[in-house]
This record gives sequence, C-alpha cells and structure tokens, in this order.
Amino acid sequence: MMQINNEEEEHNLSLSKFESMLKTNKILFFDSEEFENIILHYIDTGKTNLAKKALKLGIEQHPHSTGLKLVHVELLIFEDQLETAEKILNELYAIEPTNEEIYIQQANIYSKRDKHEKAVEYLKIALKYTDDFADVYSLLGMEYLFMDNLELAKENFIKCLEVDIDDHSALYNIVYCFDFLDQNSEAVAYLNTYIDKNPYSEVAWHQLGRQHYQLKEFELAVRAFDYATLIDDRFIGAHLEKAKSLEKLKRFDEAIASYEITLELDDPTAYAYLRIGKCHDKNKSHEMALQFYLKAVHEDPQLDKAWICITDHYIQMKNFEKALYYVNKALTIDNENKIYWKRYGAINKALSLFEEAETGYRKAVEYGDFELDTWLFWIDLLQFLGENDSALHTLVNASEYFPDEYDIEYRIAGLNFIKEELEVAEDHLLKALSLSFNNRDVLFELFPNLIDDHLVNRIILNFNNLKNS
Repeated sequence: MMQINNEEEEHNLSLSKFESMLKTNKILFFDSEEFENIILHYIDTGKTNLAKKALKLGIEQHPHSTGLKLVHVELLIFEDQLETAEKILNELYAIEPTNEEIYIQQANIYSKRDKHEKAVEYLKIALKYTDDFADVYSLLGMEYLFMDNLELAKENFIKCLEVDIDDHSALYNIVYCFDFLDQNSEAVAYLNTYIDKNPYSEVAWHQLGRQHYQLKEFELAVRAFDYATLIDDRFIGAHLEKAKSLEKLKRFDEAIASYEITLELDDPTAYAYLRIGKCHDKNKSHEMALQFYLKAVHEDPQLDKAWICITDHYIQMKNFEKALYYVNKALTIDNENKIYWKRYGAINKALSLFEEAETGYRKAVEYGDFELDTWLFWIDLLQFLGENDSALHTLVNASEYFPDEYDIEYRIAGLNFIKEELEVAEDHLLKALSLSFNNRDVLFELFPNLIDDHLVNRIILNFNNLKNS
C-alpha cells in the first residue's frame, strides 16, 4: 500500500511539474518513464492536445526511447492513424523483436481493423515475451468477445484472474460470459471456487448473489449479498439486489429496510422509492405506498411505472377521476403500452365514458394485449355504441386467437341474428352450445331481444334434446 501511495505521489508531482512548465514556458527535464506516464494519463483522460505536447517534448529529450515511441504508437492508434503507427512498429521490431509491447500494439491495430483473429495471433506472440500475463490474457479475452467466441473469452479471462486475483474487470467479464452462455449453475460453481481463494472479495459475493437470483435461489442470494455488504457496507448494488431478493421471499419489511439503506448511502433514486412503495402495497399499507410512489415521480417525472402504480391506487379506492388523471400521465410517457391502455379503458368504462373506453381497449389490443377479457370488453363496448359491424369484424379477428371460445361464439351468433344472417348465426350458436351449453345465458344477457326469439329458442331446445337423447 505504501508503494502504491508513493507511486501515486510521484505521478502527481510529475503532472504538476509538467503543467507548471507549460504555464511558465520554462523547459524542465523529465526522465523517459515520467514522460510515458504523463502522456498515458492525458490519453486516458481524453486530453490529446496535452498528450501530444508531452510526447513532442519527451522525444526531444529522449530521441532513442523505445517506450516513448510505443506511447506515440498508442496515441496514433487512438487517433486511427494506423498506417503511421504500423510503420513505427516495424522500425521498433527491427531493433527489439522480443519487446512484447510491439506485439500488443500490433494486435490493437488489427483489432481496430476488425481483424480479430490476426490480433489474437499477435497477442499469443506477446505471451512468449511478457511478464504481465494478466494484461495479455485480458486483451485475448476481449478479442474473443469481439469474435463472439464466449467460451474462449471466458477461458482467457479466467487465466487473467488466476494471475491477478484482484482484477475486478476480468471477474465481471467472466460472469458476463457465463450469463451470455446461460451457464448460471456453472457460474455459481466458479464463483464459489474463486471465493475460497479470495473470501473478502465483495465483488465476487455480489456476483454470486446475482447468479443465485437468476436461478431463483433467493435465500442463497440474500446470504451472498449479506456477505458483500459485510465486507463493504457502502456497496449500494449489493443492498439493492438484496432488497429485490427479499421481495421475492415476501419479506417485505426487510426489503424496505435494505432499500432505505441505499437512500442513505447516495442520492435518493426513483427506483428505490418505487420498490419501497410496492413493498408497502404488499403489506397492505396502501396510503404509505402512495407516499412513496409520489416521491418516485417527484424524483423522476418520466418514471411511467410509478404513475401507473398511483393509477392503480386510485382504481382500488374507486376514485376513477384521479385514476384517469394519473393513467394519462403514464400514457404521455409511453403511449404504446398495452397495460396502460387497458387501465385507461377500464377507468373510462367505470366513468361511463364509453367511447374513450372503447379507444382504450382497442389500443391495448393494437399494442399486443391478446387476453380474452380485453377482446371481450372492446367488442361489448362496440356493440353498446351501436357499432355492430365493427364488433362482428373484431369478433372474427378474436376467433383466430380463440377458435374454441364460447364467449366469442355466442357473440358472433347474436350479432348475426340481429343482421338476419340466420344460417351463419345458427352455425355459431350450435358451436357455442357444444362448447358450453351451461353458459347459454351469455347470449341473452348481451342480446336481450333474443330472449323470446322462436328460432333461437328452437335451436337451443333441439340441441338439448339431441344432447340428452
């Protein structure tokens, strides 16, 4: 730790000294390694103009430095000047053919050109000459990711982590590969092995918790997230995912407590407020839930999920005027959401705003809600509004999704009786009766003028006699 602090101190001193020199125009001497670190710092922070100034001064003071020439190559690659970079690398290869950095930078050039197999070849050569195996294995892993070869990517990231057990980036990439390959159980086995070697890695415990969550092993997930937060009690992601796992276990009070920790550790998030509200709802504390939903939309007015939760609260309270106001808020944010349109339909129906209700159910179906009740609400509203042709056309569409549904068949029969399409009506009535004779009252509830219709009653009577004969 002392060595790291000293290195950081020296690095910061070099930067301060360099920037002071630029302000005073007084030329100061730096060794070549100092220049390399200064240039790389400016490349990493996106300050390419300062990187170029440092490079120019560096090469003036150290014209034969291989390290500075390699940093120059890195800067050229960063700016997509690949041919110039390659020319310098060829010159360096002639001087230092065993310098691994030459092969690494050549690999970077091929990677930039999307020639990832060639990049892999150069990285494998670099492995022969490098002392920093972890870095090269990590680069190999990335090349295999670019090639969509997740197994080889995973294998190389694992090798990287074997060399540098604290490389969190490699650990995240390994887990990414397991996730992508749907190997959650294998990920659990690997992470447990890794934790045996590095038991105080909060990142590993957190990733283990995520895998258990994916496998619906919520008790084990909570345990893993607990360890992550014991090691680092300010680990917001672990507290958050522990809360999600507790929700799955229906331990809502504990989930609320975990979400509240995230609010204390950092600026409040609309997501945390929303989840706390949901937990209060599950605990039947509906007024308390409402307060948190309102906090969520205050924090993020574009969070449509919170607006719809407020909508549902007022539907439950049968305050449909307020519910309508809030569902419109949700629809303003996402007007292609089938769930929101269905709510809009139900609310307007409760307010006896039937044309608006019909719009809601129609839009819900248009945006992918193919639930039977949605179709039926829409069809019955069309009929109520006197739009029998539209209702019949919609029923025919619905029957493609529900070919053997008595609710649809009785409605098709009823509308055809009204249109005096008697043969078609009889066919559909017979089909409806065969699907569910006991629910024949559906026909008379929707079409009360057919109660005393002789033809309808004769068809039903004949069907019953035939059924019982």
